Amino acid sequence: MREQIAEKSINQWVEQYPILEEIINTNEVFWTNPTYQMANSKNTLKEADIDDAAKRLKRFAPYIAKAFPETLESEGIIESPVKPIRNMQKAIEQNYGVTIQGDLLLKCDSHLPISGSIKARGGIYEVLKHAEELALKHHYISDDHDYTQFDSEAFKALFSSYEISVGSTGNLGLSIGIISAQLGFKVTVHMSADAKQWKKDLLRSKGVHVMEYQSDYSKAVIEGRIQAEKNPRCHFIDDENSQSLFLGYAVAASRLKEQLKTMDIKVDADHPLFVYLPCGVGGGPGGVTFGLKAEFGEYVHCFFAEPTNSPCFLLGQLTGLQDKVSVQDFGLSNQTDADGLAVGRTSSFVGEEIGHMLSGCFTIQDARLYALLRDLADTEEILLEPSALAGFYGPVQLLTQQSGLNYIENNNLQQKMKQAHHLIWATGGNMVPQEVMTGYYEKGKDVDL
Repeated sequence: MREQIAEKSINQWVEQYPILEEIINTNEVFWTNPTYQMANSKNTLKEADIDDAAKRLKRFAPYIAKAFPETLESEGIIESPVKPIRNMQKAIEQNYGVTIQGDLLLKCDSHLPISGSIKARGGIYEVLKHAEELALKHHYISDDHDYTQFDSEAFKALFSSYEISVGSTGNLGLSIGIISAQLGFKVTVHMSADAKQWKKDLLRSKGVHVMEYQSDYSKAVIEGRIQAEKNPRCHFIDDENSQSLFLGYAVAASRLKEQLKTMDIKVDADHPLFVYLPCGVGGGPGGVTFGLKAEFGEYVHCFFAEPTNSPCFLLGQLTGLQDKVSVQDFGLSNQTDADGLAVGRTSSFVGEEIGHMLSGCFTIQDARLYALLRDLADTEEILLEPSALAGFYGPVQLLTQQSGLNYIENNNLQQKMKQAHHLIWATGGNMVPQEVMTGYYEKGKDVDL
């Protein structure tokens, strides 16, 4: 723990923001954003940028369908289903003594094709965008051509003289590594010590060069950035600052809108939608939030979920310091079994882009992740990795904590909760090896909260 942060002592920070005492003591908290819906002059992206990303993904759909046969049914569109989880809803209500008015839904990005996590959105999108730029630059294609040509020896030969690198705790590395190797790029993934071994092994099996670091995610990103800067033919995918990643995630919102419409689910003044998103550095949930706000405006309420030892986004928003503060500055370890969320310092780009759109943040202890993992498996036969369970505690906190009840009242939602929907964003799990997932489940069986 640092003695001073931005010229204030820890005690001064706690005096200014009393919730910090609970955060420092690794207690679970539910924080609502005092700047929610305030005007923001720092926005650099517009709805037109999301539309451009959606059109690019549509252009590449024939290539995706050809290169990854598991996407044939969806015609090359990488998308996940939305499922009602009524049995899990009953289990949560019983276990936590809460009534969740309205339906509980699961957005299954855990089962996205190709790389089995939310990172299949942003990560794959950025690599495709870079590949398109190179193909246009070398006059291999124009944007009205048949993009199945990207799955050819000529294109692979072109891309083999270029490199792509990324810093990752795991899932982003998987999505970048799989698509980049398929296109023919040389790929390096810089991974932190807390990344799961099976993810490293899978990447290496795809021909990806994996560099390991004994420190955390931030160090892996820094090292990756430094090495990429030395090579003009290397494109570094910057999870902390990439607009392309962000926009790839944002495309999810318009597709979700269509899915909800198909399910006869309204989102309007009388039918609010609450969305709970696991958060690491912020790019994935930030991009999704940006898209959701573009589609649903004030009728959608987004909350980010973080481990009690790694609440970097919450600290960045609470203090206003963004990436100028780390969880370690406040004495937190950044050690969590939710490896995708083990991030000590948030993205200032994301924090400034969507901070005013965010309804709040909450934290969750690791043991509760395993308990929820067990319950979801038992009630719905859906298996997720620990980090993907973080959002499930959101409705409980919203409906039981005073800060959550105040949020409902302050936004005039009391009379609308019976018509509300609560959407949990499941971020990963489909690629977890069976023996590893069995271990997660067995650990959950031992948890008694």
